[in-house]
Amino acid sequence: MENIVNAVNNVVWSNWLVYLCLGAGIYFSLRTKFSQIRNLKEMVHLLFAGEKSEEGISSFQGFCTALAGRIGTGNIAGVATAIAWGGPGALFWMWAIAFLGAGSAFAESTLGQLYKEKHDGQYCGGPAYYIEKGFGKKGWAKAYGMLFAIVTVISIGVLLPGVQSNSIAAAVNNAFGVNVTITGVALVILVGVVIFGGIKRIGSAAEFIVPFMGGAYILMAVIIIIVNIGYLPHVIALIFKSAFGAEATFGGILGSTIAWGVKRGVYSNEAGQGTGPQASSAAEVSHPAKQGFVQAFSVYVDTLFVCSATGFMILMTDNYTTFNADGSVLYNAGTAYTVDQIGPAYTQGAVNTLINGFGAAFVAIALFFFAFTTLMAYYYIAEVNVNYIIKRLTGKGNVMATHVLKVVLLGMTFYGAVKTSDLAWAMGDIGVGLMAWLNIIAILALSNIAMKCFKDYERQLKEGKASEDITFDPVSLGIKNADFWENLNAGKVE
Repeated sequence: MENIVNAVNNVVWSNWLVYLCLGAGIYFSLRTKFSQIRNLKEMVHLLFAGEKSEEGISSFQGFCTALAGRIGTGNIAGVATAIAWGGPGALFWMWAIAFLGAGSAFAESTLGQLYKEKHDGQYCGGPAYYIEKGFGKKGWAKAYGMLFAIVTVISIGVLLPGVQSNSIAAAVNNAFGVNVTITGVALVILVGVVIFGGIKRIGSAAEFIVPFMGGAYILMAVIIIIVNIGYLPHVIALIFKSAFGAEATFGGILGSTIAWGVKRGVYSNEAGQGTGPQASSAAEVSHPAKQGFVQAFSVYVDTLFVCSATGFMILMTDNYTTFNADGSVLYNAGTAYTVDQIGPAYTQGAVNTLINGFGAAFVAIALFFFAFTTLMAYYYIAEVNVNYIIKRLTGKGNVMATHVLKVVLLGMTFYGAVKTSDLAWAMGDIGVGLMAWLNIIAILALSNIAMKCFKDYERQLKEGKASEDITFDPVSLGIKNADFWENLNAGKVE
């Protein structure tokens, strides 16, 4: 069974998926004339100027909820893995895919807002919704949307929570000696309190935790950079030289450098994978493009800030070993690591150079908060898709189904904390990979609709309208099935 799963995983997460993610980013960047640069000021402005209502969360809460799903163990272990197999230059390619991926993030989150619905007094949407409505509610489009929803519930709601909780439990046990069972019970209680409160409580928790922990983590990186400031020019030069094979030590693994940088960048920022639109659809905004801009900025925060923090801490303290594809050592920067040690140990060692013995504790706490917020985001994403499935099959919502989902997710959270499951990791990767395939193909096919929203927003900005005064009318743009916005403009209550 495990061999079959691994074989399927290798097919799903082949280089073709990496090329698809990269190609989609380039495509949307070109079509928006590199909006991720031109509209950077607007992104930041919208982040803090968003509306809020009884039905929807604020733009900042939507940003934090989406970021909660993006910032996880990948920001610590993922960066270390990229450096271990691709060398220092892999960090550059993580930056590159984040820059380009911001274009894909804009498109998918704009579409999420465009085709959102209101269920039980709260906004919800995502790929399943815009796949069905964007393609004209045809039979095959409904089946496509249903397939995405089912894949998402299985991967995000069942298989992946255990992976995050296992990282938390292992890190806490290593740093403080706390039994994994105790950590598992504590996680179930904490996550349960949040998810039983719905998206507004999830948004409120993310609004507090994400900036706090993300800021603390970046601050630690800044301190380490300052302490080792004389080494900074060398590290920056090493990153860029290694990225293009100009550094003799890493020139022989240029292919791995690019591949691992792109793969880990995509895995970390999730641009185009269909997770961000779920949270962005819950936000209260006056124009769909607003959340597109906000979510594009979240990709920057994840990779350019948090992943860079990890990368600079590791590289500036020489706490890494780079390996050849066969597992043999290519280069020991200072501390010699084995293949089995690839992951948080790199970051722990880096922090230990500042305060000996502090690294394990700090990284454990960071992992706890990062993975905890990821679990919150996982639940919300799964809930949106469960509601989609139930409503499409029965015509109405089902509270019992969401309660069952809560119990299952909490159960998988505890299971993951007390027992490592390589099979669950592989199956979860398959689910997430399938989500990416299904979603990216969809947003490319619906790109003209996303661009109509983008051009409409930019047109109103050029007319001198303040972002708070910008409105949206899908009918005037020739966009069909945007029922929420049509009803809103008509003054109708859904």
